[in-house]
Amino acid sequence: MKFSAKDLVGSVQRLMATAQNGLEVIRFGGLTHDVESSPFEVVERRRMYRLRHYFPDDATPGRPVAVLVPPLMVNADIWDVNAEDGAVGILHRGGIDCWVVDFGSPASEEGGWERDLADHVLAVNSAIDTVCEATGSSVHLMGYSQGGMFAYQTSAYRYGKGVASIVTFGSPVDVVAGMPFGLPYGMVSEVAEFLADHVVTRLPITDSMVRIGFQLLDPVKTAKSRIDFLRQLHDREALLPKERQRRFLNNDGWVGYAGPAAADLLKQFVAHNRMMLGGFVIRDQPISLAELKCPILAFVGEVDDIGQPAAVRGIVRAAPNAEVYEASLVAGHFGLVAGSTATNHTWPLVRQWIDWMDGDQPLPFEIAPMAEDVASNRPRSAATRVVHTVGTLAEAGAGVGKALEGIASNTVRGSVELVGEAARALPRLTRLGMIQPHTRVSLGRLLAEQAQQAPLRDLFLFDDRVHTNAAVNVRIDNVVRGLISVGIRPATRVGVVMETRPSALATVAALSRLGAVAVLLAPGSELQRAIELTGIKTLVSDPENLRAAAATGTRVLVLGGGDARGLDVQQGENVIDLEQVDPTRVRLPAWYRPNPGLARELAFVLVTGTGDRLETKHITNHRWALSAIGTATSADLDRRDTVYCLAPLHHSSGLLVSLGGAIAGGSRIALARSLDPARFAEEVHRYGVTVVTYTWTMLRDILDAEVFPAGHRHPIRLFIGSGMPAGLWRRTTEQFDPARVLEFYASIEGDVVLANVTGAKAGCKGRPVPGTAKVELVAYDPITEQVLVDESGFARRCADNEVGLLIGKASDGVDLSDGGLRGVFTAGDAWMPTENLFRRDGDGDYWLVDRTDTVIRTPRGPVYTQPIVDALNDITAVDMEVAYGLPVGDHTIAVAAVSVRKGYRLESKDLTEALQVLDHHQRPDLVYSVEEIARSSSYRPSTRAVQAQGRPQPGPGTWWYNRASEFYEVLTDAEASEVLGD
Repeated sequence: MKFSAKDLVGSVQRLMATAQNGLEVIRFGGLTHDVESSPFEVVERRRMYRLRHYFPDDATPGRPVAVLVPPLMVNADIWDVNAEDGAVGILHRGGIDCWVVDFGSPASEEGGWERDLADHVLAVNSAIDTVCEATGSSVHLMGYSQGGMFAYQTSAYRYGKGVASIVTFGSPVDVVAGMPFGLPYGMVSEVAEFLADHVVTRLPITDSMVRIGFQLLDPVKTAKSRIDFLRQLHDREALLPKERQRRFLNNDGWVGYAGPAAADLLKQFVAHNRMMLGGFVIRDQPISLAELKCPILAFVGEVDDIGQPAAVRGIVRAAPNAEVYEASLVAGHFGLVAGSTATNHTWPLVRQWIDWMDGDQPLPFEIAPMAEDVASNRPRSAATRVVHTVGTLAEAGAGVGKALEGIASNTVRGSVELVGEAARALPRLTRLGMIQPHTRVSLGRLLAEQAQQAPLRDLFLFDDRVHTNAAVNVRIDNVVRGLISVGIRPATRVGVVMETRPSALATVAALSRLGAVAVLLAPGSELQRAIELTGIKTLVSDPENLRAAAATGTRVLVLGGGDARGLDVQQGENVIDLEQVDPTRVRLPAWYRPNPGLARELAFVLVTGTGDRLETKHITNHRWALSAIGTATSADLDRRDTVYCLAPLHHSSGLLVSLGGAIAGGSRIALARSLDPARFAEEVHRYGVTVVTYTWTMLRDILDAEVFPAGHRHPIRLFIGSGMPAGLWRRTTEQFDPARVLEFYASIEGDVVLANVTGAKAGCKGRPVPGTAKVELVAYDPITEQVLVDESGFARRCADNEVGLLIGKASDGVDLSDGGLRGVFTAGDAWMPTENLFRRDGDGDYWLVDRTDTVIRTPRGPVYTQPIVDALNDITAVDMEVAYGLPVGDHTIAVAAVSVRKGYRLESKDLTEALQVLDHHQRPDLVYSVEEIARSSSYRPSTRAVQAQGRPQPGPGTWWYNRASEFYEVLTDAEASEVLGD
């Protein structure tokens, strides 16, 4: 091959140009270019940010206003990296007034390395206020990557005030749906929590670390861009237009990341996914994206491995009250906001979005309403990547790898999640199995352990405030000192009559820490009779219940209520305001040891029932721990959960399941003041509630209020509690799909705990929780109230579906003098009977059929009330129901009273069809409708209240069971004398 002189000269010139340009790059970091930044002035300087106003000389009135927010690790110049072809240049030419938030670099700002996430959200919040005041206009808030997360968070924090719309670029919301590179979320969550707690707060993330980290995310592309640069190093004119962008990516564009901010990101939005679920915290205030109501446009990069499409599209579920749109581009993470794709597509679309918002232009076809559960508008395949990356072999291989990864990801992710559940359950069950009568275990002790292990972790939320483990622990210790100052000692029984509030939790925990016994009383209950029954001499009350407590003549300690307490009772010897006690002045006595409670010792006394059925239930520390750890295990509660405590603390479900399960699981507790459906709907989103606890018919009020219509997006995964009727159970799972119900049964005295973990059988109580007492079902005659025995004299075990008495194996050292059983199956064995009758189906699941004292004793034999209640509750028209025995002459008949849902009508055929599921002799003799069925403080329908309304009367709202035809018929005067004995 021959070379001409011209070729030789060209090669020499190319070599010299390469050397000259290379030397310039080595000396100055890049090529000298004449591309200037867009003009701006800094109109506000604060500790956290500088506010830039671009093109400040343009005073065109009435322009739309945009505030642009960069991510933490990228310089604010990202919005101007292409100068005239960059964001602010294009938007300005489109008639938009551009303002940019510049966080600066933590390395050069005072206190920069101490910044946390809330600092940045509050900075954007302040900037919005400034721009709104300066322009007199609402702003279009725009954010790239984490800057888009800030846009969402800030808008929610300020409840949308001053924000016309939100525009984000590659901003992830649902981390679980789109982990970078398809990593299993369970594994990433654990790693993120570890890094947040032990690494990033101690190790500054410098700009060089950020730059290298981003380059390592896509090493092939990084290497290719450098090779392309070197190959064109001789052609200065070809390189200059891209030089500013190259220098930005290679060096100038990266800034450090403060450790506390990184820890917040990892904890709240990676480990706990709170952008999606709600309940992320800004300065002790819980926030949810459900607060967003303005229109949202999310740009989705179809080949973005950082802001994965599925994660970005999570906004449509996280913000159910907003209109959410998307623009999908074949671009990577950086390409969404800088480069040719951004110049030609992103920023023109943003300008058209704002024009559409102003009502001047139609919505461009490239912008469409975001669909839920859509992975991508375009197939994210190897072919897409090949086109996007100009067909390089390396990147084609990466695309194939991505496709293969998709096949295996679900399997890997599922395996990791199962391992995670096992890792959580095993230590709990091990601890449960190691509890002996002399083991120190109590509510106060578990709270102290959490405060020591994770002092800054959120513990509970109340009235839109978040309280940490450390803060709660200090409050408990202060209450302990207050109690000691007024003479409360270990083993003292102290009544607690308080609404559900932080002070109630602190009081119960403080009594536990002191070793005293909390006697929990329902507000509005029969206090005087309860005091006489329990023998307590001191009550702790909140201001709301002070008058009723003081009226009993018992000494009352007042706690809680904040500044506006409204104490309206004359304070004297019997009323002591504990809030006035200075804990620092209380000298702890020599006998005080925190959390002395042993497993065998009494921890709580619950007072249940009314009138002549008022009774006490004694709960030991072991019994409380059994339910707490059992609940946490069965519900798989962990630190990612927020448990909404609808059940009051004075109820066993509130004390043992809600409070106990959340603490044992390390979950956040959201305390509800009362059952208010509207407030419930707001707080579920704002707190990021994943688990809701209930008692009996609580959820009926929420369903009837329709604050969560079917199909409404929500973060709830589970409802846990006890006593929910089967029909209400089905309504709940239909309306809150895909959430399920976890129904518990727990004997108050004894260690029997059943749980319907799968939730597959509505109304079923499930099976024994691992680590709790062994259970048996023994044959029982409810008429004579005797356990039935076989030829040997031992108790006879029930066959499948035979009704019997549920008993639990007694723990060592348990006092059997009060109703315990010995010699049940072998000589000397020890068992504790429950007060309930069950049947066990062929699968081994247990079904409650009645209490031993509410079985209806009819001439045809015993009739059980629970199956009647469950069958009636399954009728769509029925609201609530009770079943009881009605004396008629010299015998008793089985009757059921029902209330009918508003807008529905109950007919004979409904009753006939619903009650066919019961055996012939178990069907009620009479069913009648009442206008309303009152409920107890625990939301249990009150049979006594129905009976107090009088006997059922003939008429169109009363039906009798015709055993000849097996139909329910309207009771007329003619049949009334026979059925009712009238």
